[in-house]
Amino acid sequence: MAQNNDNTKKNEENKIIRVQIKNKPEPPATPSLPSAALYSEEDVRKIVNEFITSWIKGDLIIRFPTASELGKQNPLSITFTKDPSVNAELKIKEHYIDLILICAGVKPANREEQQKAISEVFKMMLMFRSANRIENKNITKDTEKRFTEIEKTQQNQTKLVEQITAFLFKPKKTKQQKTKS
Repeated sequence: MAQNNDNTKKNEENKIIRVQIKNKPEPPATPSLPSAALYSEEDVRKIVNEFITSWIKGDLIIRFPTASELGKQNPLSITFTKDPSVNAELKIKEHYIDLILICAGVKPANREEQQKAISEVFKMMLMFRSANRIENKNITKDTEKRFTEIEKTQQNQTKLVEQITAFLFKPKKTKQQKTKS
């Protein structure tokens, strides 16, 4: 009987179960509608890139909400000995710096986290701009450079127009003038 049990176990171990997995048919593709967004993902990325670069260079000043401004919104600030609005001010700045580090690639993050950081910086830009918290500091340097380049281009174009006009409207010599010469 013991031998019969061993044979049964061997037969059970040798049994092969075959399973065939069928792929689910994909649902029919729905025609995608063109995006109605004003800015593409790439446009937002460029805007955020320029904003961060300007801020790092010092061309932009961002006036973050101060502890006193945050305290005005918090009626409990009177009862606490340590003002929680100071912590809120620091947290806003730390959050912004963390987002900048992710966008710059300094802080490790996957692509999804980077895209989320770019979107959040864009939202913060809009909030700061709408609250008049962004100030252009040294925009004149760039503007002066552009004006200088435009003036040079205009001068060159004016010279070319004068040369072309002089060539086109130069009086032609007649046959009598040619024979006298």
